[in-house]
Amino acid sequence: MSQTVLETTNKHRSARLQSLLRQKAQWVRQTVLKMAVYARSGHVTTAFSQTELLVALYYGGILRLDSKRPKWPARDRFILSKGQGGIGLYPILADLGFFPKSELDNFAGRDSILGVHAEWNTPGIEVITGSLGHGLPIATGIAQVGLLDKKDWLVYCFLGDAELYEGSNWEAAIYAGSQRLSNLVCIVDRNKQGVLGFTDEIRTPRDGPRLNPVDNKFAAFGFDTRVIDGHSYREIFKAFTGLRQRIARGCKPLLIVANTTKGKGASVMENKRFWHYRVPSGADLEAARAEIRRAHPSRKRQAKDTAPHEYE
Repeated sequence: MSQTVLETTNKHRSARLQSLLRQKAQWVRQTVLKMAVYARSGHVTTAFSQTELLVALYYGGILRLDSKRPKWPARDRFILSKGQGGIGLYPILADLGFFPKSELDNFAGRDSILGVHAEWNTPGIEVITGSLGHGLPIATGIAQVGLLDKKDWLVYCFLGDAELYEGSNWEAAIYAGSQRLSNLVCIVDRNKQGVLGFTDEIRTPRDGPRLNPVDNKFAAFGFDTRVIDGHSYREIFKAFTGLRQRIARGCKPLLIVANTTKGKGASVMENKRFWHYRVPSGADLEAARAEIRRAHPSRKRQAKDTAPHEYE
């Protein structure tokens, strides 16, 4: 059965649940920062933009999974297509028991099971996705197999928005739409930035080409679409309600465009250029630590900022 820290049924929008999820999101951001600073590596702003989405999926009872059996046949398949976001998923997987939290100490280190980009040898990670544009084609194939075998598990594909510049995504999308892969759920982390520039706010030659309207583009390829605030638990849970029933109804594949902010939670990095693969240090680091700590002041601190190996 699904193993989550927070079991939910019809109370997805309760104030208590959302408070608990905010605590988890705070802990994830603190942990990501510790890991990146210690390793001097990692995509911090990418991890921060996706935090609420992954916290809701893994702790909120949306994904069907079993940390004791990572390859449980009845599990939902979660494909982290934006592989650079692995640093933001690893703390959650460790917290749920997929592997010991001590592994977080060795992020991107020698003989580590936790790479800068997500790899299949990490318990809880389905496929390697360091090269962008491959996650959706893989997810589409897995979803096709699931329908042919009459399985009730879902395939979730988590995409970066700038990743949509890769043409392989659209080849997969046109096939998924034509085959009505009702068990396929695509999530776009719409933080509106790539490595060097913005996707739609054109200011310099590094920006663009424009991606909007993302939802209409996928709709033209045969998807149902929903657009949400990717940092709002109320909107996240509303968007992910009733997905398993879509299989029996033979619905279209679903695209959820989650509007987010790159670097969310640390204003020194929020929506700023040149932070894609940059780890904060000095005054920037202290400002980020302090702001994340203030995000949920009533919560007991889980680890000292000066102790990068403490994750309890």
